[in-house]
Amino acid sequence: MDFGVVFQCDPPASAVVELAVKAEDAGFDYVWTFDSHLLWQEPFVIYSQILANTRRVIVGPMVTNPGTRDWTVIASQFATLNEMFGNRTVCGMGRGDSALRTLGAQPGTIEEMKQSVEVIRALARGETVTYRGKELKFAWVDDGALEVWVAAYGPKALAATGQVGDGYILQLADPDIAAWMIGAVRRSAEEAGRDPDAITFCVAAPAYVGDDLAHQRDQTRWFGGMVGNHVADIVARYGAAGSGVPQALTDYIEGRKGYDYAQHGRAGNTHTDFVPDEVVDRFCLLGPAENHLARLQELQSLGVDQFAVYLQHDAKDQTLTAYAKDIIPTFRSA
Repeated sequence: MDFGVVFQCDPPASAVVELAVKAEDAGFDYVWTFDSHLLWQEPFVIYSQILANTRRVIVGPMVTNPGTRDWTVIASQFATLNEMFGNRTVCGMGRGDSALRTLGAQPGTIEEMKQSVEVIRALARGETVTYRGKELKFAWVDDGALEVWVAAYGPKALAATGQVGDGYILQLADPDIAAWMIGAVRRSAEEAGRDPDAITFCVAAPAYVGDDLAHQRDQTRWFGGMVGNHVADIVARYGAAGSGVPQALTDYIEGRKGYDYAQHGRAGNTHTDFVPDEVVDRFCLLGPAENHLARLQELQSLGVDQFAVYLQHDAKDQTLTAYAKDIIPTFRSA
């Protein structure tokens, strides 16, 4: 199993770069960031510095979207970074949430997302695409490479992931829900004539190593609110009964009253009181190292290829150290 870490691009950007270097030294394989330019600093600028100051980690957004940048611009950013640093980027893609809603816009359609995956990936690889009625190609790309991993919860988005994604990003660490979601992506890939074993499966969730469970829950409860925001979109579209997602996801958002993007992804936010401890425990990895190992081994048995740690709490350095010492070596030796 690979390990990733997910940062927000809070200023100063130099601190994000320093954390990325620490993550590589700790044995992490991927460095991801949020991508909401009104809430945080511009990630693609920061990626250049992360790549310049590291040797092997793969870097990219978790996740970008088709709406805030032209697709050719996104492709050019990845292709340029790869030319500079040797094909060390990955593109996480979604329909768009905070990046678009803070602009007063709505997330894009699933069809737009699918098309953007194919255009961005092909251009970054140096291939010719048809976009806006024109044939386009980056003449300067030589031996380009890019994988696009799709983040999804709802049935149509999961189907799209199986049809076009190189990887699937599931933003929660509940094994039962993960099994259902991974199964849906695999079935879609098979129906599309693709090899489901060629898809990389990534689970991303907050992880906090320690013994003060009550404090850890308070520091990571924001995550249930963020996931609930996505689930609420699905329920609004299909209704709880017809959403096509596990009931465990739709039940807990009944007490949800709204969402404040000014506190998006932040510990201690004031709009996640509806998230019960049980959901925090299921969605996140908390407690001593043995708890993390047990959950990760269960996820690995379901076919999860990477666990990415959301590091939005008050023990960033301690968590990186704990994973370097007690978690990652176990999977490396296996």
